[in-house]
Amino acid sequence: MEINKVAVLGAGTMGMGIAWTFAGAGKKVVLYDIKKEFADKAIERIGKGLAKAEEKGQVPAGAKDFVVANIIATGTLEDIVDVDYVVESVFENMDVKKDLYAKLDALLPAATIIATNTSSLSITEIAAITKRPDKVVGMHFFNPANVMALIEVIPAIQTSEETVDITLELSKAIGKKPIKVKEGPGFVVNRILIPGMNEAAFILYEGLATVEDIDKAMKLGAGWPMGPFTLCDLVGVDIALEVCNTLYNESGDSKYRPAPILKQMVRAGYLGRKTGRGFYDYSAK
Repeated sequence: MEINKVAVLGAGTMGMGIAWTFAGAGKKVVLYDIKKEFADKAIERIGKGLAKAEEKGQVPAGAKDFVVANIIATGTLEDIVDVDYVVESVFENMDVKKDLYAKLDALLPAATIIATNTSSLSITEIAAITKRPDKVVGMHFFNPANVMALIEVIPAIQTSEETVDITLELSKAIGKKPIKVKEGPGFVVNRILIPGMNEAAFILYEGLATVEDIDKAMKLGAGWPMGPFTLCDLVGVDIALEVCNTLYNESGDSKYRPAPILKQMVRAGYLGRKTGRGFYDYSAK
């Protein structure tokens, strides 16, 4: 099955990067958000990012025009009805996703595959509310999606092998390196990575070391390319907390309980780079 036109639902940081990836691989992309202006702004950010990359010689001349020309913005869900494949990247909340999937199920042709970019939620539970559970699959990108090579492809227990195969081939077609993962809380990467961020937050909460020194320790002592707090700010403190809660609630294992400081940060609105403040202050940068 050839995939030429893709809908990306959600124009936030991940949705923007996913749209960028597909468009850069020559796919036509419909980028949807609840307000068209959100999708327009994401396309504008893609253009600015590519313009800077062109100036630095990091991408070929004309890359900006090529990518941006492949993306159209919409705030109307009906505009995605003729796409070949859908990637959903909306807020990491089961009720929000279920509401959207009910609408998609009624709107899209029965053969259309719907992939979720969830980082930790149950794909089986999402698939179960549709009339096409065999066409629902996890397609988990990593931030920044236009740079990171990995995609976790996660079938629900209802997902057909055909849907999995199409998703694996599509991942390769857009220049990514997919792995197939059985469904489980956090899948592979976040099952390992998020507890590391959470433990760093506990160390900070206990006053054992500063944010800067904990990051420095993991970079110089463990070879991490960036420290856990820098990474948490990049991913989003709210996303890290959401995944911690999912791991804890799904497993019942106390080792996954979220550090109190993560909850405090989210309550304060200190969500990382996207809000200008997280464990570090980005307001002056």
